Amino acid sequence: MATAEQPQIEHSHLAIRGLNLHVAQAGTGELGTVLFLHGFPEIWYSWRHQMLAVAAAGYRAVAPDWRGYGLSDQPPEPEAASYQDLQEDLLAIMDALSVPKAFLVAKDFGAKPAYDFALHHPDRTCGVMCLGVPFVHGGTSFATLPEGFYILRWQEPGRAEADFGRYDIKRVVRTIYILFSRSEIPIANEDQEIMDLADLSTPLPEWFTDEDLGVYASLYEKSGFRYPMGMPYRSLHKRQPIEDPKFQVPVFVAMGEKDYVLKFPGIEAVLKDGVMAKFAPDLKVTYIPEGSHFVQEQFPDMVNELLLGFLKDHPVA
Repeated sequence: MATAEQPQIEHSHLAIRGLNLHVAQAGTGELGTVLFLHGFPEIWYSWRHQMLAVAAAGYRAVAPDWRGYGLSDQPPEPEAASYQDLQEDLLAIMDALSVPKAFLVAKDFGAKPAYDFALHHPDRTCGVMCLGVPFVHGGTSFATLPEGFYILRWQEPGRAEADFGRYDIKRVVRTIYILFSRSEIPIANEDQEIMDLADLSTPLPEWFTDEDLGVYASLYEKSGFRYPMGMPYRSLHKRQPIEDPKFQVPVFVAMGEKDYVLKFPGIEAVLKDGVMAKFAPDLKVTYIPEGSHFVQEQFPDMVNELLLGFLKDHPVA
């Protein structure tokens, strides 16, 4: 039973731009609203620890499944996926929930629509905290990475579908969580597919239980991988860069020191050479020792502390 100390996560569907989108919520929101935006291979459940923490602290936690993910409807034309859709969905979700302004907390590809939303709608944004992905003006080039780099492989229509199709959904999600929690970028050899980079003898990360795996697998059994391959991987070239971007809200980037994304071309320089600070005058960057790409699930207490500190430092007027 939920208590004052342990808020309950409730679930509903909202009619958003022709689709029924699933939204998880907790808390009453006396201090404001926090919108949690997941990445891949994630869904609302990825934020379970953070949702309860901010709800207990007096905020309203809202975590949607992006269109085409989890319990949300599939778009009628998955191949037409674009980041603009995600921004517009986010705005419509806030309007449907009567949220005038919110903190955005995002992970992985969810960081891109979070950054873009904050730039386009500063009046609706209290602040942005992103895990695992800094703001990169103009995007990141993967031209120097080998052909077997997972994003290049998954951008090929049908390639990931054929690779994943050799196994059941649970095995696919299991393998992706194993690969993406390592400090090395997942790169296959010419005679390999991405799913060949881990087998059933490879243990799950210690912080990721069989129960967690079951939740993710059940949700991807519903949604499949057709849309998730389109968003984000096959939509990267469609994202429109914002001319002369300048954040008018506070921005906080938390990176796990063992996050493989730090090895993407140019990412460390963006964070450590002051490149991102040119676009975000009120920028804070924190590194979490031993943190992986899934740092919010790996070290939930640490991430919760950072998140609550960020919220308290920027009270809603």
